[in-house]
Amino acid sequence: MSQPRLHTLFPALRRTLPHLPLGAGPTPVRELSALGAEVPVWMKDDSGFGDLWGGNKPRKLEWVLADARRRGRRAILTVGALGTNHGIATARFARSHGMHCVLMLVDQPLDEHVERQLELIRGTGARVYVTHTSLRTALALPWAMARNTRGLRPPYLLGPGGSSPVGTVGFIEAALELGEQVREGALPEPAHVVVALGSGGTAAGLTAGLRLAGLRTRVWPVLVNDKLPLGERGLLRLASRAQRLLAGRGADASWELAPLTLESRFMGDGYGHRTGEGEEAMRLAAEREALELEPVYTAKALAATLALAREGAFGDGPVLYWHTSGSRR
Repeated sequence: MSQPRLHTLFPALRRTLPHLPLGAGPTPVRELSALGAEVPVWMKDDSGFGDLWGGNKPRKLEWVLADARRRGRRAILTVGALGTNHGIATARFARSHGMHCVLMLVDQPLDEHVERQLELIRGTGARVYVTHTSLRTALALPWAMARNTRGLRPPYLLGPGGSSPVGTVGFIEAALELGEQVREGALPEPAHVVVALGSGGTAAGLTAGLRLAGLRTRVWPVLVNDKLPLGERGLLRLASRAQRLLAGRGADASWELAPLTLESRFMGDGYGHRTGEGEEAMRLAAEREALELEPVYTAKALAATLALAREGAFGDGPVLYWHTSGSRR
């Protein structure tokens, strides 16, 4: 694809909303028929999106890093947990485009997965502050901004997960990609799309973009983060802010938002804590579909997908599970 679908659909955005290509799409879709779900379950696999780090994060960073460059910023300061995929992706892509990255990290349960993530973070060259809690992060933020100002230019401040209105645009673009795949016959139109809900940008972008893409799909976010607990109103507010951003930059943003249903029963003891349902989903996905899940986001999202299908929540389907996990390389 030579340019983003949003730039093709709304030519005015070519001047007002810059884009920095970080990955190749469309990402593949396939049916997860071996899982034995009660309805057809399809997957959109974002694990390979991004040449330096895969998953859903590069889709947001394509717009965030372009915005940072437009503003002349030399550093990006962002926040995450100890095992943050977002932090790894931001640090790697920022460095590859001449920007420094500063990470402020809060605690999460330590296990082998988090230890591997921390090792990758140390290898990015980012400046890391372990602030332990959200409160201490907020209190230290002015100091960190001042400490990492270069010249008269402070760092570009990016919230957790890259889920600013600009970052959320990445999943409005992704919704348009999905719409093309449905029209081309790569998969049936999903009745529902299930996605892990962490910082909200992925679910909010899909909520903002599915109707624009010509799809009748309902968004079903699965809450996995109690450090930034988002409700339906918060997600709709973020989706609306992204839509207003496009309108302010010259797009005709008069389309409706997709409806959503938030699922909160699969988080377990909190962010980063493993669950029995998640462990079972990891086992089934690996054994039957050669699909690697991680315990924080994707295991809980797929576990919810299978449980909700058993409960009849999706009707006759089909349902699309959006695989947001980043490949490690």
